[in-house]
Amino acid sequence: MLTKNEIARKIMHILTGIVTVTAYYYDIIRPLTVFLIIIAGVFASLISKRVKLPVLDFFLTHLEREEHRKTFPGKGLIFFFIGVLFVMQLFPKDIALASIMILTFGDSMSHIVGVQFGQIKNIFNGKSKKLFEGTVAGTICGFLAALFFVPFSQAFLGSFAAMVAEVIQIDLNQTQIDDNLIVPLVAGTVMHLVRVYL
Repeated sequence: MLTKNEIARKIMHILTGIVTVTAYYYDIIRPLTVFLIIIAGVFASLISKRVKLPVLDFFLTHLEREEHRKTFPGKGLIFFFIGVLFVMQLFPKDIALASIMILTFGDSMSHIVGVQFGQIKNIFNGKSKKLFEGTVAGTICGFLAALFFVPFSQAFLGSFAAMVAEVIQIDLNQTQIDDNLIVPLVAGTVMHLVRVYL
């Protein structure tokens, strides 16, 4: 069952994604803006490990995962914007926007549906805690969200590949890479390849 913290965290994830996509679409933010947000986030994270910052502490208490609160406060949000920055820099604007939408809706719904309704072990990684129903829901939601910016084939294959990559759990030097990096990068790469070669 989803906890209140998990539900609140996913709602915040979706709201952050919607605001980011809207701001980028209308050129309110640019890569430099996102870079500065990341730098500010890292500094706030370091300070909050030693000092309770009033507003930030409230959000960390109600939204942060327990294992990150002491080791890396705000990790999810910081990596979210790192993923956003990568796709903004690497891909055309429409693909970058679609990638952020897949991260926003696909990643969130895969977790919500998987935890709440999941029963079947994932065919893409039997050892994963992420269940098959979550992967299907994430693929569908990410696909529908990406359709606002890219054609059908790009949206579907990008979303599907990103949700599979999320389940496979890519490691780097025995450290699992954060989903907020994997999902948009895989989605953007696949959509770009489909556009170029298909």
